Amino acid sequence: MPNMSLVKNPMPEQAPDVRNKNFDEVALGYTPETAIEEAKRCLNCKKPLCVAGCPVNVKIPEFISLVAQGRFEEAYLKIRETSSLPAVCGRVCPQERQCESKCIRGIKGEAVAIGRLERFCADYHMAHGEDVRPGIVKNGHKVAVVGAGPAGLTCAGDLARLGYDVTVFEAFHVAGGVLIYGIPEFRLPKDIVRREIESLENLGVSIETNTVVGKAISVDELMCEEGFEAVFIGTGAGLPSFMNIPGEGLIGVYSANEFLTRINLMKAYRDDYATPIKHHNSVAVIGGGNVAMDAARCAKRLGANVYIVYRRGREELPARAEEIHHAEEEGIIFKLLSNPKEIIGDENGNVKAIKCVEMDLGEPDASGRRRPVEKSDSDFIIEVDSVIMALGTSPNPLIKNTTEGLVVNDRGCIVANETGKTSKDGVYAGGDAVTGAATVILAMGAGKQAAAAIDEYIKNKN
Repeated sequence: MPNMSLVKNPMPEQAPDVRNKNFDEVALGYTPETAIEEAKRCLNCKKPLCVAGCPVNVKIPEFISLVAQGRFEEAYLKIRETSSLPAVCGRVCPQERQCESKCIRGIKGEAVAIGRLERFCADYHMAHGEDVRPGIVKNGHKVAVVGAGPAGLTCAGDLARLGYDVTVFEAFHVAGGVLIYGIPEFRLPKDIVRREIESLENLGVSIETNTVVGKAISVDELMCEEGFEAVFIGTGAGLPSFMNIPGEGLIGVYSANEFLTRINLMKAYRDDYATPIKHHNSVAVIGGGNVAMDAARCAKRLGANVYIVYRRGREELPARAEEIHHAEEEGIIFKLLSNPKEIIGDENGNVKAIKCVEMDLGEPDASGRRRPVEKSDSDFIIEVDSVIMALGTSPNPLIKNTTEGLVVNDRGCIVANETGKTSKDGVYAGGDAVTGAATVILAMGAGKQAAAAIDEYIKNKN
């Protein structure tokens, strides 16, 4: 019998006043019983719109049907047919804007909890299943992937399944990209990421860390000297943006990238790691996206009083509703319709306050959002000893500056078509390196499309 409840089965969570003092995962996951009950809410539509809403086309009704029957390992394997990182997607993918937004159950109630069920299947597999190396027949062709983030890992996994010898070149000392350095432990445990990467290595993917393509070796050298027949560039967008207001050079001003990298990759929140970071008393985070929420919630866990300063209103906040809700529950203070004008320092060059101005919303701008306009005579001061700029990122120019014939746009993003093909023969790109900062699942979708295009390119070439 289908479960006709109009609401999702709730996800158990740590209490807000407990979790805002630790870095343990906030959401605790479904039990097998709850997963089966939630899966029974799926109507198994003849035309499953949810699949079309998924950038990697997970076979959603099929895996959910298996969950409803208690066949959890089979459900996991069904997800893995199209997704290389199910435990990651189940945690950080914005399902409410994608697959769940298309769910028929959402018309007269809440959509089926597709993301929670995906996470359950992946976690069940990690606890009870075993990664058996599939019998992949090698095709004798080599492909290089630059960047071990979600786009690169997805492309690498899909190509490995097709029989290619794939080598991923990663600048950092660990693979994972933004999954490791950008997303906090309490949203995405790093052991989960490592297990996902191990599953890809089990397919035969080779990962070379501490290799900066563009410095240690160029894209041209990979193709001309190392024998790679195609290259996929998935280097992300890690170059931070600033406001260019007075005081941004003061001690205590961070980019969100730097702050989160110190926290997540370098474990600054742990006493047994010697990562230099000051535990500030009061922090202002500038921005309203998911990165801003991550930075604010990390700062809160380090003991600070935290403000999010955003120049538009609540309805315009670009972060996921769940992340905003969690931040508010944890005691983050939102200063909306406010914009910084100056960061004020003390006699020693340390941050001591931030001067802001109140904003009104005017006519829509090019993005379709109402343009923020300063209110006259509305300046105010917030006393803080640190400011974190979470204003977006752009691609690092290293690849474009060292690759002959690679076209980029005026934002520094690599120009590529819908398949990932760039202006340079045999070179494909996807994810944030092409679009600018976006979501993990969109980067994975780009990696998946590029893998299919690279396969066609090499087949036709040979």
